[in-house]
Amino acid sequence: MRTVPRIILAAACSAAFFDLSIAGSPPQTQYRVIILSAPTSLGNTIQDTALVGGSYFLASGAQHAALWAFGQQVDLGTLGNPSLSSAVLWPVKNYQGILSGISLTNKLDPNKEGWSCSYFIPNPNYNVCLGFVWDPRSGTMRALPTLGGTNGFATGSNDLGETVGWAETAVHDPSCVLPQVLQFKPVLWGPGHDAVHALALIDGDSSGAATALNDRGQIVGISGACGIAVGGVSAKHAVIWDNGVPTEIVNPNGAPYWNTPMMINERGDVVGFVGAPNDPDGIYTPPFLWTRKGGFVFLPLLAGDIAGSATSINDRGQIVGYSNDANGDLHPWIWQHGMTVNLNSLIEPGSGFTGTLALAFDINDEGVITGQTSSQQAFIAVPVTPPAY
Repeated sequence: MRTVPRIILAAACSAAFFDLSIAGSPPQTQYRVIILSAPTSLGNTIQDTALVGGSYFLASGAQHAALWAFGQQVDLGTLGNPSLSSAVLWPVKNYQGILSGISLTNKLDPNKEGWSCSYFIPNPNYNVCLGFVWDPRSGTMRALPTLGGTNGFATGSNDLGETVGWAETAVHDPSCVLPQVLQFKPVLWGPGHDAVHALALIDGDSSGAATALNDRGQIVGISGACGIAVGGVSAKHAVIWDNGVPTEIVNPNGAPYWNTPMMINERGDVVGFVGAPNDPDGIYTPPFLWTRKGGFVFLPLLAGDIAGSATSINDRGQIVGYSNDANGDLHPWIWQHGMTVNLNSLIEPGSGFTGTLALAFDINDEGVITGQTSSQQAFIAVPVTPPAY
């Protein structure tokens, strides 16, 4: 739930990380970079069907959810006027072409909270924000219900017709920090259109969010206090729900904030970022990998970087993410063969791409990566030499 501006806050570092490098690792894969969109845009998800979802900015300044397929860009619109904003923000893994995200509506928020959405899309007038599902069979957005409160936020959708995210209740949570006033809970929508189920929180917590799911009944997310509804104390605990039963993914450094899973694959492997001790602002967050067999490990940062986030993992165990140095410069990376490598160093020579990549946000099971270039264009990076597994 942390935004890119938070990850690039600069300071001198840093924390110690486990060395996961493996001597004699095979050569790293090279990638051919293809630009998807000329305007300011961001690729946040790539499905195994090669459909890419994300968002782009219109000339008016509005941000719209978009998909890219067969060389074409499709504007997904909004849940309100075209002048409002929407976006697909998380990796959305299914074979149906379904996308999920957030959109402003024409209704105004009576509490003027700003809500989680305002950290990701423009919302100057405090419009109500809701989670949506976009289905290619209808070609339209469908708004997702809340838990009786005002706002909602959708992240991932699976092949079973289920979507996860978080939604407000009508409860005024005393742990909220103004302008936030309403409690919010992690939710599972579906499989029916009107079905919405609140997920259990860790004992003693009052608010939380779900960030990703797979087809095996596993969901990941956060549990904590209300705060400002965007990470921090809301992410006191990282959580995995197995068929609705929550279990904490324990951050071994003990930081009680910013413990945020970003993605879970079909094997149940989880990646994300966690808080660091004495760092409530989330400046030094390290990326992590958690598996049932191996438990929790910190992923090594690129040399010189002070913070990072593992944003996605595919079923092969390849992990992508991004990190930043003390100057705020962003670096995209891939973790494979036990090594974290700057994606810019793996671009195919002579491929025609002359810029640099800033964010790696998702990777599909074919190893194709999407994200954003330093010039703020959505891209895909296609492997041209297959990795050895």
